[in-house]
Amino acid sequence: MNQGLHSPPLPIAAPAARSAGDTRAMRIMIVSDAWSPQINGVVITLRNTIRELEAEGHTVATITPDGFKSIPCPTYPEIRLALLPGRRVARSIEDFQPDAVHIATEGPLGLAARRHCLRTKRRFSTAYHTQFPEYVHARIRLPLGITYRWMRWFHAPASALMVATPDVRRRLESRGFSNLAMWSRGVDSQIFTPGTHAMLDDPRPIFLYAGRVAVEKNIEAFLALDLPGTKWIVGDGPARDALERRFPAARFFGMKTGGDLAWYYRQADAFVFPSRTDTFGLVMLEAIASGTPVAAFPVTGPIDVVKPGITGMLDNDLRAAALAALKLPRDTVAAHALDASWKRATAQFVDNLQPLYARG
Repeated sequence: MNQGLHSPPLPIAAPAARSAGDTRAMRIMIVSDAWSPQINGVVITLRNTIRELEAEGHTVATITPDGFKSIPCPTYPEIRLALLPGRRVARSIEDFQPDAVHIATEGPLGLAARRHCLRTKRRFSTAYHTQFPEYVHARIRLPLGITYRWMRWFHAPASALMVATPDVRRRLESRGFSNLAMWSRGVDSQIFTPGTHAMLDDPRPIFLYAGRVAVEKNIEAFLALDLPGTKWIVGDGPARDALERRFPAARFFGMKTGGDLAWYYRQADAFVFPSRTDTFGLVMLEAIASGTPVAAFPVTGPIDVVKPGITGMLDNDLRAAALAALKLPRDTVAAHALDASWKRATAQFVDNLQPLYARG
C-alpha cells in the first residue's frame, strides 16, 4: 500500500560534475514497468528507495511508462505496458550516462533496457519483486517450468539479482538462479504507528486485509473463514466486484493511502495475509508497525517477515492463526518493526550497486 509518497515521476537530469575522489555518490538509472498511479509493492519500494538514495547524495533518474504509448496489461488493466520503447529507452540511458543501471521489472521497459545494456556492454542489476511464474500460473495456468526458464534467461546477465528474503533466495537457487543478492524492505514508522481503537459500529474483533484485490492474493481464503466479528478489505483490483458479491458481510473500503491507510491498521485487531505467492508483503510490515498482529500461512514472505508468537502467527490453518494472533500484545508487536527501515534497506541496495560503479 502507498506509504505517503507523492513526488512526481523523476525527470532524466543532465550529468552533474563528480567531485574529485568521490567513490560513493552515484548516478543511478532505475527502469520499471510498474509506476504510479499503481499502488503495489514494487512502486512503494522504488519510491522509498529513490527518496533515500537522493537523501544520501545520489542522483537518480527513472524510465517508467509515463510518456510512452501503452496498452493495458491483459487481466490487469491498471498496469500499462509500453509499446515499442526500445529507441527511447536506449537514448534515455545514454543521455543520462549512469554509473549503475537497475532494471526492476521484466516488462517491455525492462526488456528494452536489458537489450541495450547487453548491446553496449553496460553492466546492470535486476530484482525479483514478485513470484511472476506463480502469478501467471494463477491467471492462465501456464506451467511454472516454462515461466521460470524465461525468468532465468532474463536475469542471468545481471551482475546482481536482488531478492527481499532468505527464503526467496533459497527458492531461486533451487531453480538454477546463481547471481543472487539480498535487498530487504522497510516501513515508514512516521506514518504507521500504534494508536488507540476508536468506537466503531462494526462488531469486534476486526480482521483486516489490505493490498491489491486480485486472484493471486488468495483473498477468498480469508473471506471464507468462519471468524467472529467483522472482516475489512482495504484496497482495489480486478477481483473486487466479484468478491463483494460473494461475501456481502465483509466491508470493502477501496484504496487508502498514507495516514488514511494507517487508521485502518490501528483499528484492526488482527491483520490477515492470505497470499501464498508474495515475495515479501510490505503490508505485513505496515500492520506490525501499527501494532496489529499478523496471521498468515507459513510460506514465502510471511516466514521471513512474521516472528511467530511475537508479531503474528503462522499456520496452515489460517483461521487458527487469525484467532491466535488476537492474543498477542500490540505494544510488543509494534516494537519489532523498528529495525525495518527504508534507510537500512537502501544501504543494501547501494552495496549491491557499488561493484557496477567500481567496474565502470
